[in-house]
Amino acid sequence: MSLLVLYLLLAKATLTSFSGATSIPVIQHDLVQTRHVLTDRQLNAAVAAGQTAPGPNGLFVVSVGYFVGGVAGGCAGLVAVMTPAFLIIPMLQYLGRRADRPMVRSAIHAVMFSAAGLLVSAMVPLARSALTGIIPIAIAIASFAFLVLTKRSTVWAIMGAAIIGLAAHLS
Repeated sequence: MSLLVLYLLLAKATLTSFSGATSIPVIQHDLVQTRHVLTDRQLNAAVAAGQTAPGPNGLFVVSVGYFVGGVAGGCAGLVAVMTPAFLIIPMLQYLGRRADRPMVRSAIHAVMFSAAGLLVSAMVPLARSALTGIIPIAIAIASFAFLVLTKRSTVWAIMGAAIIGLAAHLS
């Protein structure tokens, strides 16, 4: 796959998302299902790497680019992550003047709901490839319950999951 095509696909994913995670369905469709240059396992690894690194949620796109095209692909992913930042100021000026209109507000709500639906639809195949045994399933359920019931930072869930995973692997 050429670097230009990789950049355009990753830029499309980052430009159409409102946070880093909502670009996962687009990346999964384009690179895993359609072009077969990335596997669900690699996408899971890229998302995990992006979540553990400090910074914005969308940094996993750099890892995706690396998995597809090596260092040059990682650079294409980095430029794709930065592209929306260069376009946001003119877009905010345009939408900011019109944000009080009911039609604009309705459109923004519709886009947010569709992004949430896309995110859920992309997570199902990723969960199938990641949850391969009783320990990973138990960690996922416990992490979900911890985050929902305690409203604590995801850092604690990640650290707890890592400790449990390591303990299970070592025993």
